[in-house]
Amino acid sequence: MSIYEVNGQRVPMPERMARCTPDLKKALYGIREELEAQGGKLALSDLFRSYDMQMQAHLDFVSRKKKAYSPAPGASMHESGRAFDVDLGSIKVGLAAFWQIASRHGVVPIIAKPEPKASEAWHFECRGSHQRVYDHYRAGRGTNFSSPAAAMAASAIVAGGLPHDRFKAKLDAAYIQSALIRLGHDVGNIDGDIGPKTQGRLADMGIAFTDMADRVQAIDALLQAHFPEEFFDTVSSDDGPFV
Repeated sequence: MSIYEVNGQRVPMPERMARCTPDLKKALYGIREELEAQGGKLALSDLFRSYDMQMQAHLDFVSRKKKAYSPAPGASMHESGRAFDVDLGSIKVGLAAFWQIASRHGVVPIIAKPEPKASEAWHFECRGSHQRVYDHYRAGRGTNFSSPAAAMAASAIVAGGLPHDRFKAKLDAAYIQSALIRLGHDVGNIDGDIGPKTQGRLADMGIAFTDMADRVQAIDALLQAHFPEEFFDTVSSDDGPFV
């Protein structure tokens, strides 16, 4: 499912990029099935980016080596395995129709209208419960990120236990805060500093403010119960593992 070729033949995406969350994996297979039924193909040019890969993409944008905007590490859904870039020439059905297919599988674009020539027309996201973080910041309940999209990306990144420069040694605390927002609680900013709001919500939920590892384990259990599709792989395919 990639645009990459060896000796003129399409090959799978490189392993370092072919990683994603279970719900996005399910969505990709579903989208591919619908496209193939209509004579199209799903070919990806990008999926997961590590911290270093995101940094390189950002530097290439800053130096004008590439035209497409790439934010600094910590602000892209690619870093969480929740975004992909698609080869629009392979889908065959037209971008508006692809939007409809993607929507049926919980995948959304980031541009306002389906205009194939628009920058980032190829970029799509499976936001899952992190959409709630976006909405939290858009409503002004969180204020310490440059945009709701940046806050959402940070939430998705720390959910995977991946590095984020804003939190460093506070990754677990930031994860708990973002998780509480995803579970419907208002704790203000995701900043890695456990304050009265976060402590109060944890207490209300019966989670003692003691050992950090215990708190993370308790939060994990709640998230898995509320959003099982984000934790468990439900796709079986002859193509082999994708996550």
